[in-house]
Amino acid sequence: MIETAMQITNITKHRDKPVSKLSGGQRQRVWIAMALAQETKILFLDEPTTYLDIRYQLEILKLVRTLNEQYGMTIIMVLHDINQSLYYSDEITAMKDGKICAQGEPQKIITSELMREVYGVDLQISQLDGKPFIMPIGRDKAVY
Repeated sequence: MIETAMQITNITKHRDKPVSKLSGGQRQRVWIAMALAQETKILFLDEPTTYLDIRYQLEILKLVRTLNEQYGMTIIMVLHDINQSLYYSDEITAMKDGKICAQGEPQKIITSELMREVYGVDLQISQLDGKPFIMPIGRDKAVY
């Protein structure tokens, strides 16, 4: 199972390196491989793309999508990049002050009103590949 987990996460070439010598993206894949090797059915990830360059962010998100679609794994993750959460998630939960403001499919719940409620800013919402896409530029001053 360990070998399979290493192959799925594309870290076999790093098998003899200490984790401390790996890049951030490689480390994330190692942690995911460790969970896979334990044959977990649910994977919890807390900001798996934070501090990673865009290449590794996309690699991690694509890996997570693969684990869900091809291996039937349930993924629960916290992402602070709104667009990444909208594009790579089947369902999202928007929270403010520890309380759920909205939950459901991104294309059904994401509105300018929700963004104003959660973040206190007016944001333009467009569509990309049939999914909502937030323009991360406020139209005017914050509405705190």
